[in-house]
Amino acid sequence: MNYQVKNIYGKTNNKNITVRVSGSKSITARAMLISALADGESTLFNAQFSDDCATFLKCLNALGISTHTNGTTVKITGCGGKLAVNQAEINVGSAGTAARFLPAFLAFQKGKFYVDSSAQMKNRPVEPLITALTQLGARFTFLEKENSFPFIIEGTSTPKTLIEVDISKSSQYLSALLISAVCANKTVTIKPTGFHGRDYIDMTLNIMWSFGVNVEENNGVFTVNGRYSSKKYDIEPDVSAACYFYAMNKILGTSVAVNGVFPHSMQGDIKFINLLKTFNGGTVDMHAFSDQTLTLAAIAPYLAKPTHITGVKHIRGQECDRIKAIICNLTSLGVECEEYDDGVKIYPAPDGGIKPATIRTFGDHRVAMSFALTGLRADGIIIENAEVCSKTFAEYFQTLDNVCAELTRKP
Repeated sequence: MNYQVKNIYGKTNNKNITVRVSGSKSITARAMLISALADGESTLFNAQFSDDCATFLKCLNALGISTHTNGTTVKITGCGGKLAVNQAEINVGSAGTAARFLPAFLAFQKGKFYVDSSAQMKNRPVEPLITALTQLGARFTFLEKENSFPFIIEGTSTPKTLIEVDISKSSQYLSALLISAVCANKTVTIKPTGFHGRDYIDMTLNIMWSFGVNVEENNGVFTVNGRYSSKKYDIEPDVSAACYFYAMNKILGTSVAVNGVFPHSMQGDIKFINLLKTFNGGTVDMHAFSDQTLTLAAIAPYLAKPTHITGVKHIRGQECDRIKAIICNLTSLGVECEEYDDGVKIYPAPDGGIKPATIRTFGDHRVAMSFALTGLRADGIIIENAEVCSKTFAEYFQTLDNVCAELTRKP
Protein backbone atom coordinates (compact mmCIF):
# COMPACT_ATOMS: atom_id res chain seq x y z
CA MET A 1 0.00 0.00 0.00
CA ASN A 2 1.34 3.40 -0.98
CA TYR A 3 0.28 6.49 0.98
CA GLN A 4 -0.06 9.93 -0.58
CA VAL A 5 0.91 12.54 2.03
CA LYS A 6 -1.27 15.67 2.21
CA ASN A 7 0.55 19.00 2.15
CA ILE A 8 -1.28 21.07 4.78
CA TYR A 9 1.33 23.81 5.30
CA GLY A 10 -0.40 27.18 5.60
CA LYS A 11 -3.83 25.52 5.60
CA THR A 12 -4.29 24.90 9.32
CA ASN A 13 -7.26 26.51 11.02
CA ASN A 14 -7.26 24.66 14.35
CA LYS A 15 -3.87 24.50 15.99
CA ASN A 16 -4.74 23.07 19.41
CA ILE A 17 -5.90 19.47 19.15
CA THR A 18 -5.29 16.32 21.18
CA VAL A 19 -4.28 12.88 19.91
CA ARG A 20 -4.37 9.44 21.53
CA VAL A 21 -1.67 6.83 20.94
CA SER A 22 -1.45 3.29 22.21
CA GLY A 23 0.65 2.12 25.16
CA SER A 24 4.42 2.02 25.03
CA LYS A 25 5.85 -0.91 23.09
CA SER A 26 8.95 -1.02 25.28
CA ILE A 27 6.98 -0.99 28.54
CA THR A 28 4.41 -3.48 27.22
CA ALA A 29 7.07 -6.03 26.28
CA ARG A 30 8.86 -5.72 29.61
CA ALA A 31 5.62 -5.90 31.60
CA MET A 32 4.46 -8.95 29.61
CA LEU A 33 7.62 -10.92 30.35
CA ILE A 34 7.77 -9.88 34.01
CA SER A 35 4.09 -10.84 34.41
CA ALA A 36 4.88 -14.21 32.82
CA LEU A 37 7.64 -14.74 35.43
CA ALA A 38 5.55 -13.59 38.39
CA ASP A 39 3.55 -15.61 40.89
CA GLY A 40 -0.17 -15.31 40.14
CA GLU A 41 -2.22 -13.37 37.58
CA SER A 42 -1.26 -9.84 36.51
CA THR A 43 -3.43 -7.39 34.59
CA LEU A 44 -1.83 -4.92 32.19
CA PHE A 45 -3.88 -1.91 31.11
CA ASN A 46 -3.31 0.11 27.90
CA ALA A 47 -1.05 -2.60 26.47
CA GLN A 48 0.16 -2.10 22.91
CA PHE A 49 -0.77 -4.75 20.36
CA SER A 50 1.38 -3.80 17.41
CA ASP A 51 2.96 -6.63 15.41
CA ASP A 52 5.95 -6.68 17.77
CA CYS A 53 3.90 -6.98 20.97
CA ALA A 54 1.45 -9.45 19.42
CA THR A 55 4.45 -11.58 18.44
CA PHE A 56 5.81 -11.37 21.99
CA LEU A 57 2.49 -12.55 23.45
CA LYS A 58 2.21 -15.35 20.89
CA CYS A 59 5.66 -16.59 21.92
CA LEU A 60 4.66 -16.58 25.59
CA ASN A 61 1.58 -18.65 24.71
CA ALA A 62 3.76 -21.15 22.81
CA LEU A 63 5.83 -21.51 25.99
CA GLY A 64 2.73 -22.49 27.97
CA ILE A 65 2.01 -19.08 29.56
CA SER A 66 -1.73 -18.50 29.90
CA THR A 67 -3.00 -15.10 28.69
CA HIS A 68 -6.37 -13.46 28.05
CA THR A 69 -6.78 -10.29 26.01
CA ASN A 70 -9.72 -7.89 25.98
CA GLY A 71 -9.06 -4.81 23.88
CA THR A 72 -5.94 -3.17 25.31
CA THR A 73 -6.14 -5.11 28.57
CA VAL A 74 -4.23 -8.36 28.94
CA LYS A 75 -4.23 -10.80 31.85
CA ILE A 76 -1.19 -13.04 32.22
CA THR A 77 -0.88 -15.96 34.61
CA GLY A 78 2.74 -16.21 35.64
CA CYS A 79 4.82 -19.37 35.93
CA GLY A 80 6.73 -18.27 39.04
CA GLY A 81 9.97 -18.25 37.07
CA LYS A 82 9.83 -21.88 35.92
CA LEU A 83 8.10 -23.02 32.75
CA ALA A 84 5.79 -26.03 32.91
CA VAL A 85 7.13 -27.22 29.53
CA ASN A 86 10.65 -28.37 28.73
CA GLN A 87 10.41 -28.04 24.98
CA ALA A 88 8.67 -25.65 22.60
CA GLU A 89 9.03 -23.79 19.33
CA ILE A 90 8.75 -20.00 19.07
CA ASN A 91 9.23 -17.48 16.28
CA VAL A 92 10.23 -13.96 17.33
CA GLY A 93 9.58 -12.59 13.83
CA SER A 94 11.07 -9.11 13.45
CA ALA A 95 10.38 -8.14 17.07
CA GLY A 96 13.72 -6.98 18.44
CA THR A 97 12.62 -7.01 22.07
CA ALA A 98 11.30 -10.57 21.84
CA ALA A 99 14.49 -11.60 20.04
CA ARG A 100 16.62 -10.42 22.97
CA PHE A 101 14.37 -11.01 25.99
CA LEU A 102 13.02 -14.50 25.27
CA PRO A 103 16.35 -16.31 24.66
CA ALA A 104 17.56 -14.89 28.00
CA PHE A 105 14.44 -16.24 29.70
CA LEU A 106 14.90 -19.66 28.07
CA ALA A 107 18.55 -19.79 29.14
CA PHE A 108 17.32 -20.09 32.75
CA GLN A 109 14.83 -22.88 31.91
CA LYS A 110 15.61 -26.59 31.97
CA GLY A 111 14.72 -27.84 28.51
CA LYS A 112 15.37 -27.56 24.81
CA PHE A 113 13.71 -24.80 22.79
CA TYR A 114 13.69 -24.00 19.07
CA VAL A 115 13.81 -20.27 18.31
CA ASP A 116 13.25 -18.93 14.78
CA SER A 117 12.88 -15.40 13.36
CA SER A 118 12.16 -13.41 10.23
CA ALA A 119 14.82 -13.11 7.53
CA GLN A 120 15.36 -9.51 8.63
CA MET A 121 16.07 -10.49 12.24
CA LYS A 122 18.62 -13.08 11.13
CA ASN A 123 20.83 -10.18 10.03
CA ARG A 124 20.52 -8.13 13.22
CA PRO A 125 23.22 -8.40 15.91
CA VAL A 126 22.61 -10.86 18.75
CA GLU A 127 26.09 -12.33 19.31
CA PRO A 128 26.84 -10.38 22.54
CA LEU A 129 23.71 -11.80 24.17
CA ILE A 130 24.49 -15.34 23.00
CA THR A 131 28.02 -15.00 24.40
CA ALA A 132 26.61 -13.95 27.77
CA LEU A 133 24.03 -16.74 27.82
CA THR A 134 26.69 -19.31 26.94
CA GLN A 135 28.76 -17.99 29.82
CA LEU A 136 25.70 -18.40 32.03
CA GLY A 137 25.51 -22.09 31.12
CA ALA A 138 23.11 -22.30 28.19
CA ARG A 139 24.03 -24.26 25.07
CA PHE A 140 23.24 -23.27 21.49
CA THR A 141 22.93 -25.21 18.26
CA PHE A 142 22.87 -22.82 15.31
CA LEU A 143 20.86 -24.06 12.35
CA GLU A 144 22.05 -21.59 9.70
CA LYS A 145 24.72 -19.03 10.60
CA GLU A 146 26.83 -18.95 13.75
CA ASN A 147 25.45 -16.65 16.48
CA SER A 148 22.26 -15.99 14.52
CA PHE A 149 18.68 -17.17 14.33
CA PRO A 150 17.39 -19.84 14.02
CA PHE A 151 18.86 -21.88 16.83
CA ILE A 152 18.10 -24.44 19.49
CA ILE A 153 18.79 -23.27 23.02
CA GLU A 154 19.24 -25.69 25.90
CA GLY A 155 18.75 -23.86 29.17
CA THR A 156 20.27 -24.67 32.52
CA SER A 157 18.83 -25.15 35.98
CA THR A 158 22.23 -24.39 37.54
CA PRO A 159 23.22 -21.03 36.00
CA LYS A 160 26.46 -19.28 36.79
CA THR A 161 26.00 -16.40 39.21
CA LEU A 162 28.40 -13.92 37.58
CA ILE A 163 27.74 -12.85 33.99
CA GLU A 164 29.40 -10.26 31.76
CA VAL A 165 27.57 -8.78 28.78
CA ASP A 166 28.71 -6.32 26.11
CA ILE A 167 25.99 -3.68 25.63
CA SER A 168 27.80 -1.42 23.16
CA LYS A 169 25.35 -2.45 20.39
CA SER A 170 22.18 -2.65 22.46
CA SER A 171 21.15 -2.06 26.08
CA GLN A 172 18.46 -4.72 25.55
CA TYR A 173 21.08 -7.40 26.23
CA LEU A 174 21.42 -6.12 29.79
CA SER A 175 17.67 -5.61 30.25
CA ALA A 176 17.08 -9.18 29.07
CA LEU A 177 19.45 -10.59 31.67
CA LEU A 178 18.17 -8.34 34.46
CA ILE A 179 14.54 -9.35 33.95
CA SER A 180 15.13 -13.10 33.80
CA ALA A 181 17.90 -13.39 36.39
CA VAL A 182 15.22 -13.94 39.06
CA CYS A 183 14.62 -17.38 37.50
CA ALA A 184 17.92 -18.57 39.00
CA ASN A 185 16.36 -18.54 42.50
CA LYS A 186 19.67 -17.22 43.83
CA THR A 187 21.64 -14.02 43.63
CA VAL A 188 22.96 -13.24 40.15
CA THR A 189 25.53 -10.54 39.43
CA ILE A 190 25.61 -8.94 35.98
CA LYS A 191 28.54 -6.83 34.83
CA PRO A 192 27.94 -4.85 31.62
CA THR A 193 30.80 -3.71 29.42
CA GLY A 194 30.62 -1.02 26.77
CA PHE A 195 28.03 1.74 26.86
CA HIS A 196 24.65 2.29 25.23
CA GLY A 197 22.84 4.83 27.40
CA ARG A 198 20.84 4.38 30.59
CA ASP A 199 17.25 5.23 29.70
CA TYR A 200 16.01 1.78 28.70
CA ILE A 201 17.96 0.12 31.50
CA ASP A 202 16.38 2.48 34.01
CA MET A 203 12.98 1.68 32.49
CA THR A 204 13.64 -2.02 33.03
CA LEU A 205 14.71 -1.45 36.64
CA ASN A 206 11.65 0.71 37.27
CA ILE A 207 9.22 -1.95 36.01
CA MET A 208 11.04 -4.73 37.90
CA TRP A 209 10.70 -2.64 41.08
CA SER A 210 6.97 -2.19 40.40
CA PHE A 211 6.58 -5.97 40.38
CA GLY A 212 8.53 -6.42 43.61
CA VAL A 213 12.17 -6.97 42.61
CA ASN A 214 14.68 -4.32 43.66
CA VAL A 215 18.01 -4.53 41.83
CA GLU A 216 21.13 -3.33 43.61
CA GLU A 217 23.73 -1.42 41.61
CA ASN A 218 27.29 -0.75 42.68
CA ASN A 219 29.81 0.91 40.35
CA GLY A 220 27.81 -0.17 37.31
CA VAL A 221 27.50 -3.81 38.42
CA PHE A 222 23.98 -5.13 39.01
CA THR A 223 22.89 -7.69 41.62
CA VAL A 224 19.52 -9.37 41.15
CA ASN A 225 17.61 -11.43 43.70
CA GLY A 226 13.96 -11.95 44.60
CA ARG A 227 10.66 -12.93 42.98
CA TYR A 228 8.06 -11.02 41.03
CA SER A 229 4.60 -10.55 42.50
CA SER A 230 1.54 -10.27 40.27
CA LYS A 231 -0.15 -6.88 40.10
CA LYS A 232 -2.37 -4.53 38.11
CA TYR A 233 -0.19 -2.26 36.02
CA ASP A 234 -0.94 0.81 33.87
CA ILE A 235 1.24 1.24 30.78
CA GLU A 236 2.24 4.75 29.70
CA PRO A 237 1.32 6.01 26.22
CA ASP A 238 4.06 5.32 23.68
CA VAL A 239 6.32 8.37 23.61
CA SER A 240 8.07 7.09 20.46
CA ALA A 241 4.71 7.22 18.67
CA ALA A 242 3.89 10.60 20.22
CA CYS A 243 7.13 12.11 18.89
CA TYR A 244 5.81 12.24 15.31
CA PHE A 245 3.03 14.61 16.35
CA TYR A 246 5.34 16.88 18.34
CA ALA A 247 7.71 16.96 15.36
CA MET A 248 4.72 17.96 13.23
CA ASN A 249 4.26 20.99 15.47
CA LYS A 250 7.85 22.06 14.80
CA ILE A 251 7.34 22.38 11.05
CA LEU A 252 3.68 23.43 10.89
CA GLY A 253 3.46 25.83 13.84
CA THR A 254 0.65 23.78 15.39
CA SER A 255 0.08 22.77 19.01
CA VAL A 256 -0.91 19.11 18.78
CA ALA A 257 -0.65 17.34 22.15
CA VAL A 258 -0.74 13.63 22.97
CA ASN A 259 -2.87 12.43 25.85
CA GLY A 260 -0.95 11.09 28.84
CA VAL A 261 2.54 12.21 27.74
CA PHE A 262 4.19 13.96 30.66
CA PRO A 263 7.73 15.30 31.28
CA HIS A 264 8.42 12.65 33.95
CA SER A 265 7.92 9.72 31.54
CA MET A 266 10.31 6.80 32.07
CA GLN A 267 10.72 6.54 28.27
CA GLY A 268 13.95 7.92 26.86
CA ASP A 269 12.33 9.46 23.79
CA ILE A 270 10.87 12.18 26.01
CA LYS A 271 14.30 13.79 25.45
CA PHE A 272 13.39 14.30 21.80
CA ILE A 273 10.17 16.13 22.68
CA ASN A 274 12.15 18.38 25.00
CA LEU A 275 14.80 18.96 22.31
CA LEU A 276 12.16 20.15 19.86
CA LYS A 277 11.18 23.05 22.13
CA THR A 278 14.33 25.02 21.27
CA PHE A 279 16.19 23.14 18.51
CA ASN A 280 16.33 24.84 15.11
CA GLY A 281 19.43 23.16 13.73
CA GLY A 282 22.91 22.52 15.07
CA THR A 283 24.80 19.45 16.30
CA VAL A 284 22.97 16.91 18.45
CA ASP A 285 24.15 13.57 19.85
CA MET A 286 21.09 11.31 19.59
CA HIS A 287 22.65 8.17 21.03
CA ALA A 288 20.28 8.19 24.02
CA PHE A 289 17.13 8.55 21.88
CA SER A 290 18.26 7.16 18.56
CA ASP A 291 14.82 5.87 17.50
CA GLN A 292 14.02 9.50 16.70
CA THR A 293 16.99 9.99 14.37
CA LEU A 294 14.76 9.45 11.35
CA THR A 295 12.13 11.81 12.75
CA LEU A 296 14.60 14.65 13.14
CA ALA A 297 16.15 13.92 9.75
CA ALA A 298 12.72 14.11 8.10
CA ILE A 299 11.98 17.60 9.45
CA ALA A 300 15.56 18.92 9.32
CA PRO A 301 15.16 20.44 5.81
CA TYR A 302 12.67 22.89 7.33
CA LEU A 303 14.91 24.05 10.20
CA ALA A 304 16.84 27.32 10.16
CA LYS A 305 20.36 25.88 10.36
CA PRO A 306 22.08 22.67 9.21
CA THR A 307 21.36 19.68 11.44
CA HIS A 308 24.29 17.40 12.31
CA ILE A 309 23.14 14.17 14.02
CA THR A 310 25.91 12.19 15.75
CA GLY A 311 26.28 9.16 18.02
CA VAL A 312 23.97 6.82 16.11
CA LYS A 313 26.29 4.39 14.32
CA HIS A 314 24.32 1.48 15.81
CA ILE A 315 21.16 2.36 13.83
CA ARG A 316 22.88 0.94 10.75
CA GLY A 317 22.09 -2.51 12.21
CA GLN A 318 18.39 -2.00 12.91
CA GLU A 319 15.44 -2.85 10.64
CA CYS A 320 17.54 -1.38 7.86
CA ASP A 321 20.68 0.74 7.65
CA ARG A 322 18.82 3.83 8.82
CA ILE A 323 21.63 6.24 7.99
CA LYS A 324 21.67 4.95 4.39
CA ALA A 325 17.85 5.25 4.31
CA ILE A 326 18.06 8.90 5.38
CA ILE A 327 20.66 9.74 2.73
CA CYS A 328 18.76 7.86 0.00
CA ASN A 329 15.41 9.52 0.66
CA LEU A 330 16.65 13.04 1.36
CA THR A 331 18.68 12.91 -1.84
CA SER A 332 15.60 11.83 -3.81
CA LEU A 333 13.80 14.85 -2.33
CA GLY A 334 16.56 17.16 -3.53
CA VAL A 335 17.85 17.88 -0.01
CA GLU A 336 21.59 18.38 0.45
CA CYS A 337 23.00 15.97 3.05
CA GLU A 338 26.25 14.30 4.08
CA GLU A 339 26.78 10.79 5.40
CA TYR A 340 29.10 10.04 8.33
CA ASP A 341 29.99 6.77 9.98
CA ASP A 342 27.98 7.66 13.10
CA GLY A 343 25.38 10.03 11.69
CA VAL A 344 24.33 12.51 9.05
CA LYS A 345 24.38 16.25 8.31
CA ILE A 346 21.33 17.80 6.66
CA TYR A 347 21.12 21.26 5.15
CA PRO A 348 17.99 23.43 5.10
CA ALA A 349 16.01 23.32 1.87
CA PRO A 350 14.96 26.62 0.29
CA ASP A 351 11.22 27.36 0.19
CA GLY A 352 9.69 25.07 -2.40
CA GLY A 353 13.01 23.29 -2.73
CA ILE A 354 11.79 19.81 -1.87
CA LYS A 355 11.02 17.77 -4.98
CA PRO A 356 8.16 15.25 -5.34
CA ALA A 357 9.40 11.72 -4.68
CA THR A 358 8.40 8.25 -3.57
CA ILE A 359 9.95 7.39 -0.21
CA ARG A 360 11.68 4.01 -0.07
CA THR A 361 10.85 2.46 3.30
CA PHE A 362 13.27 -0.52 3.16
CA GLY A 363 10.75 -2.51 5.22
CA ASP A 364 11.32 -0.15 8.16
CA HIS A 365 8.34 1.24 10.07
CA ARG A 366 10.20 4.33 11.28
CA VAL A 367 11.26 5.32 7.76
CA ALA A 368 7.62 5.26 6.67
CA MET A 369 6.28 7.22 9.64
CA SER A 370 9.07 9.80 9.76
CA PHE A 371 9.12 10.83 6.10
CA ALA A 372 5.35 11.29 6.10
CA LEU A 373 6.15 14.39 8.16
CA THR A 374 8.26 15.83 5.34
CA GLY A 375 5.25 15.56 3.04
CA LEU A 376 3.07 17.66 5.34
CA ARG A 377 4.95 20.68 3.98
CA ALA A 378 5.76 19.62 0.41
CA ASP A 379 3.76 18.40 -2.57
CA GLY A 380 4.01 15.01 -4.22
CA ILE A 381 5.51 12.84 -1.47
CA ILE A 382 4.37 9.22 -1.49
CA ILE A 383 5.28 6.60 1.14
CA GLU A 384 5.78 3.18 -0.43
CA ASN A 385 4.70 0.08 1.49
CA ALA A 386 3.15 2.24 4.19
CA GLU A 387 1.75 -0.86 5.89
CA VAL A 388 5.18 -1.55 7.42
CA CYS A 389 4.16 0.82 10.23
CA SER A 390 2.06 -2.06 11.66
CA LYS A 391 5.25 -3.23 13.37
CA THR A 392 4.69 -0.65 16.11
CA PHE A 393 1.82 1.70 15.12
CA ALA A 394 -0.66 0.00 12.79
CA GLU A 395 -3.11 2.91 12.81
CA TYR A 396 -0.47 5.61 12.21
CA PHE A 397 -1.61 6.78 8.79
CA GLN A 398 -5.28 6.75 9.76
CA THR A 399 -4.37 8.80 12.83
CA LEU A 400 -2.33 11.18 10.65
CA ASP A 401 -5.29 11.61 8.29
CA ASN A 402 -7.57 12.38 11.22
CA VAL A 403 -5.12 14.91 12.65
CA CYS A 404 -4.73 16.64 9.28
CA ALA A 405 -8.50 16.76 8.82
CA GLU A 406 -8.96 18.31 12.27
CA LEU A 407 -6.15 20.82 11.77
CA THR A 408 -7.57 22.01 8.46
CA ARG A 409 -11.26 21.88 9.40
CA LYS A 410 -12.92 25.22 8.84
CA PRO A 411 -14.51 26.83 11.92
